Amino acid sequence: MLGTLGIVQVRSGANGPHRRRGNRDTRSFGGKPLLEWVVRRVTDSQRLDGVIVVLGSSPAERKTAALVPPDVPVFCSDSGDALAQLTDALQEYEARAVVRVCVDSPFIDPVLIDRLVCSAESQHRCDYVGYSQADGRPAILSPLGMFAEWCRADSLREANRLAEHPADRDQVTRYIYSHPERFNIRLIPVPAALDRDDVRLAIESEEDWEHAQTIYDALGPDDLDWQGIAGLLDHHPALRQRMADLNRSYSQT
Repeated sequence: MLGTLGIVQVRSGANGPHRRRGNRDTRSFGGKPLLEWVVRRVTDSQRLDGVIVVLGSSPAERKTAALVPPDVPVFCSDSGDALAQLTDALQEYEARAVVRVCVDSPFIDPVLIDRLVCSAESQHRCDYVGYSQADGRPAILSPLGMFAEWCRADSLREANRLAEHPADRDQVTRYIYSHPERFNIRLIPVPAALDRDDVRLAIESEEDWEHAQTIYDALGPDDLDWQGIAGLLDHHPALRQRMADLNRSYSQT
């Protein structure tokens, strides 16, 4: 059995309340399809014991499997919702815990993934570890687009048995972090340099693509850690203002 398994999940609607997939997974970023890029960022983590990609069974999603690097396993589930698909994968790839990553996060930081795993390993009987903003909101629901979340595999299975609301089925960990009376939740503060309403790094719109490309062009492939990105944004107030405008627009939809 693996210790902590990294899972990049490809699922329309599974990454938050306003995510839009379209042809996002196949679109090029850094000279690679976005899915391949995100998978490679996750495999750079030092604290994961393996990485897989989880897909649904639709023709479009199965076609997406060709974009996954050949050394990374792909699991296709016939289940109809994201939570069930992930727990299906855990029947095939047994692990004590999972780090789940959304495919709309090209700037997912391996160092922040490792921090999650280290925090989880230092806690006894922890069920969920995630990043949170200063107001207490889980960062996974924000457009920050740089954060993963850690879950105990048994807790995911329990959520799969109990969750009935469609949002809990579609947003994989929502049932867990919404029930602190049942699950042991630990939240790590988002770095202050990123915990602001004028940072937006998740890919949801055409303008988000343009902003991501601007960041990539400025920093290059080797300096895309969270400190480098935060420092770059500090020197581009017009870009931050546009990100803030987009955040307000999306929060009203």
